[in-house]
Amino acid sequence: MTRNTILNLSCPMPTLDFDVITLGHGSGGVLTNRLLESGVFSLLKNPLLDTHHDGAVFELSGNLAFSTDSYVISPVFFPGGNIGELAVNGTVNDLAMCGAIPRYLSLSFIIEEGLPISEFWEILVSIKNSAECADVQIVTGDTKVVEKGKGDKIFINTSGIGQVHPKAHISSKNIKVGDKIIVSGNVATHGIAIMSVREGLDFETTIISDTTNLNHTVKALLDDFGADIHLLRDPTRGGVATVLNEIAKDCGFGINISQNQIPVLEQVFGACEILGLDPLYVANEGIFMAIVAAEIADNFVKKLSEFDNGTDAAIIGEVVLEHPKQVILTSKIGGKRVVNMLVGEQLPRIC
Repeated sequence: MTRNTILNLSCPMPTLDFDVITLGHGSGGVLTNRLLESGVFSLLKNPLLDTHHDGAVFELSGNLAFSTDSYVISPVFFPGGNIGELAVNGTVNDLAMCGAIPRYLSLSFIIEEGLPISEFWEILVSIKNSAECADVQIVTGDTKVVEKGKGDKIFINTSGIGQVHPKAHISSKNIKVGDKIIVSGNVATHGIAIMSVREGLDFETTIISDTTNLNHTVKALLDDFGADIHLLRDPTRGGVATVLNEIAKDCGFGINISQNQIPVLEQVFGACEILGLDPLYVANEGIFMAIVAAEIADNFVKKLSEFDNGTDAAIIGEVVLEHPKQVILTSKIGGKRVVNMLVGEQLPRIC
């Protein structure tokens, strides 16, 4: 479904007598309040948000997970999504990587003066749709407008809280020699979707960001495999290579991976070659990595393949005693090289 389809059919934009967001007198400016009342509160309506209080009051039982992230992506609209759904999916997925079932999100905007109301509404609709898909409620938030030139259209912060799955025991301390390393889908797709727009690259097919929520998939995996899932991570900024190096450092073991087993779309691999990028270091937004007990690895991948976001899942390596705290890649032609942490600056404004 295209963004225009969502806008025109799902949530008609409210009628306002101003076309762009302008700077009000502080956070309580008249225009800002009208925008919130006519847009944010009506679109994201739920009992907790409807109180219009300074915060949300709710009850949750059991072990809880909490996460927060800020989104400053450029451009804010990209093939396959926009900053709004990225903000929801990103925090939902961070909670899922903790083994938690996301429940509630906060949502805060920093908006640059001059942002068209139509673009803000499009972002809001994506937030609403993404929250519904992830089965989470947005229960509190904030909106600030900054002067023209002091931002870049819009920045978003989301924080989330969720209940830890009763079968989850996610920790790098659980990792054992022989554990298998699994990636849930094609790597580098999101980062290259952003970079292709920035660099004006044309391909035979459009590279679409993989942004999506992963919480329903992770819950189903935890239901079936529980404590045999030793660690979950989403390889966002810094990509697969960065996550693997962090894991190796934390657990103290070595990691072997095979280039032949790492799933990458052909057009994404081609774009990486053009841009001089290694797919292992490019950001992702709709995949996760799992380190699981060897005896469940094949069934884990089989279960993953039942979900739309897991059809390209693959076992890409294993945990070993050799070369502790290092990641070693076996190339397509059989050579071996060390996969280091990213040297230099990460790709900017990618998520």
